[in-house]
Amino acid sequence: MNIHELSPVVGSTHVGKRKGRGHATGNGKTAGRGHKGQKARSGGGVRIGFEGGQMPLARRIPKRGFHNIFAKPLESVNVSALEKFEDGAVVDAKALLDAGILSKCTYGVKILGSGEITKKLTVKASAFSESAKAKIEAAGGKAEVV
Repeated sequence: MNIHELSPVVGSTHVGKRKGRGHATGNGKTAGRGHKGQKARSGGGVRIGFEGGQMPLARRIPKRGFHNIFAKPLESVNVSALEKFEDGAVVDAKALLDAGILSKCTYGVKILGSGEITKKLTVKASAFSESAKAKIEAAGGKAEVV
């Protein structure tokens, strides 16, 4: 097979509509924009969220609290999931990904305290809940913040 013999799968691509190329195409003359009005003009149209001068929904709804747009969301794992590892293992984000406990880990892992743990593990994570830390240490392991 050569590079010139490659082609996309049948049905995966389609030809775009050619607007304003004669009335026989079904998209001639006004090119699907209708007659006159703000949206028919070049450069016309309204910004996102504009409701014709009516108070927009985003401003009508009451706002509460604070949402940090720069927050780095952590993946959460319960201590019961750590039972999958053998005794004395070092558990970090890479080990959790390899074991299939996590599917992705962009910013870090937080270990939560749901369930029980019996094995002595060294757990390295971005954060721990108090109950998770207590359970890991009660089983003889170590909880290290990375």
